[in-house]
Amino acid sequence: MAGHSKWANIQHRKGRQDEKRGKIWTRVIREITVAARQGGGDPAMNPRLRLAIEKAKAANMPADRIKYNVDKASGTLEGLTLEEIRYEGYGIGGAAVIVDTMTDNRVRTVAEVRHAFSKYGGNLGTEGSVSFQFKHCGQLVFAPGTSEDKVMEVALEAGAEDVITDDEGAIEVITSPVDFEAVKNALEAAGLQPELAEVTMRAENTIALAGEDAARMQKLLDIIEDLDDVQAVFHNAEISE
Repeated sequence: MAGHSKWANIQHRKGRQDEKRGKIWTRVIREITVAARQGGGDPAMNPRLRLAIEKAKAANMPADRIKYNVDKASGTLEGLTLEEIRYEGYGIGGAAVIVDTMTDNRVRTVAEVRHAFSKYGGNLGTEGSVSFQFKHCGQLVFAPGTSEDKVMEVALEAGAEDVITDDEGAIEVITSPVDFEAVKNALEAAGLQPELAEVTMRAENTIALAGEDAARMQKLLDIIEDLDDVQAVFHNAEISE
């Protein structure tokens, strides 16, 4: 199945994430904390914790630091109580934005998120105002030049829902959240290493932004992503450099 060009946007997003790598440990620790509290401290029995630990290892977090945070979250050690809260709103040009947070103080968090939206040209919406424009799914993206036939054969055999090739030749594999890990493992076992692999909120349709609008949208996203309680930001804007 063919699709529009998403490769440039994905590379752009990865570059922004690399610039902010200092915050990654904080976010991964929060994810480990919530995953372990909800599903227990045994990664073999807790898929969400397994994925969080993979993220921690990818961010070069030492094994003893990972173990400490798993133990802390699963009750072996005392720690803060965190809750997950999702906010929805609109950015520049009506672009849809979802903000996932983990916080020990929801009053502080909503105030900071609302302020960021209002100050930088967006609007914080109500629950459900934009989430219908996104699909909760597993997403694996392979660089242009990867064998489309091989990706499709392995992915669909492992339970993927769809394989999409964009205009630049990048290949996107879509899975259900439940099947994400099995599909990822099958692809990697076949020697197919994704550039991006995550369970995400994938925009069903996108809004193209360029020039001043693109710059304003990127500024809004940067400000939101830099908030201490923010874990992830999803949007449907295609931002041109």
